[in-house]
Amino acid sequence: MLTNATVKTARADARPYKMTDGQGLFLHVAPTGTKSFRMKFRIGGKEQLLTFGTWPEVSLAEARERRDLAREQLGRGEDPRTKAPAAAAKPSTFEDAGRAWHAHQRPTWTEVHAGDVMASLERDVFPVIGAMPLAAITPPVVLNALRVVESRGARETARRLRQRVSMIFAFAQSEGWCEHDPAAVIGRAMKAPGRRGQQPALTELDDVRALLAEVDALEAGPSSKLASSFLALTAVRLAAVRGARWDEFEDLEGPSPLWRVPAARMKLAAAKKTDARHDHLVPLSPAAVEILRAARANMHPGHANMHDLVFPGRSGSRPIGEAAIGALYARTSFAGRHVPHGWRASYSTILNELFPEDQGAIDRALAHAPKDKVEAAYNRAQHLQRRRELFDAWADLLTGSEGRR
Repeated sequence: MLTNATVKTARADARPYKMTDGQGLFLHVAPTGTKSFRMKFRIGGKEQLLTFGTWPEVSLAEARERRDLAREQLGRGEDPRTKAPAAAAKPSTFEDAGRAWHAHQRPTWTEVHAGDVMASLERDVFPVIGAMPLAAITPPVVLNALRVVESRGARETARRLRQRVSMIFAFAQSEGWCEHDPAAVIGRAMKAPGRRGQQPALTELDDVRALLAEVDALEAGPSSKLASSFLALTAVRLAAVRGARWDEFEDLEGPSPLWRVPAARMKLAAAKKTDARHDHLVPLSPAAVEILRAARANMHPGHANMHDLVFPGRSGSRPIGEAAIGALYARTSFAGRHVPHGWRASYSTILNELFPEDQGAIDRALAHAPKDKVEAAYNRAQHLQRRRELFDAWADLLTGSEGRR
């Protein structure tokens, strides 16, 4: 358990670390030296995080009181993130305000997006301005922090971070924690993002086979490599694979294995995300099922229930990083010629050339809605059996076994 002395003497390290107290409470020590009291808890089988405030504004005794209040709320079936304990204090730093904003927005986001937002703040923003009082942060301070991100070529990331910092300040203004949004005025001083074009994609069968072989030979974490193979075999969007959970899969040991991607995690209009009729059904080839078996075998014993991620990152509670698979491809001879999203173009191009009469089933496999609005409204055909045959053929093409079936 923590003591006042251990909290006081905790020193910053190159990487953030935590010191546990008990019943989910721990002290988080950031590389900047900021110390914050946080609590881990679970809702619906999923691990969640609640921040109580920074030390010394919040003492160890106060943090324990707030933990006990939060545990009482959990006992009543309440979510302590949305119904904060009465003792919660006004945020004193930008990081406190950022985490409060994140907790406020969290119920409206998918788990993968929420993880990406927090990871981006923890990586690029909190270490620079997280420990500063809100009133002390000026436009040049925010701009200098974002120019560090721009300097590594990540202009689009810097643009998104400016939006998130601005939203945090807008939230803080609404709560009465500050009076100005210094991020609102710096957009024109930032570098323009590069032009968006088609995502690089390999469209020759020999190339996609060679890429998969090179990735397989890399020294890298098994979760990222397995996710890369599964992405190639299913041709879904990257976010779907990163957020995949075991309870989304059906009949893995039977004749018709299926992945039911919840509508809430699909690229859909908000109104459709709550309707299970818009779940995306992905028939799984035997090769895709084998990848899932390998992922199950790779799981940490403590992360093996049906609500857990199929492809977790190092922490086990978050998915692999947004750039993890792309980083693998950047280490191959196909660097710059193929990105994770490119598998959708590979699948569509190669299969449409081989099976031109199956364009409708191929588009449906990619979760593309018909362009004709009337057809989109009335044609709900899933082409599920033909899509299964196409995914089996696609897997045979990728693995070079098409001639052995």
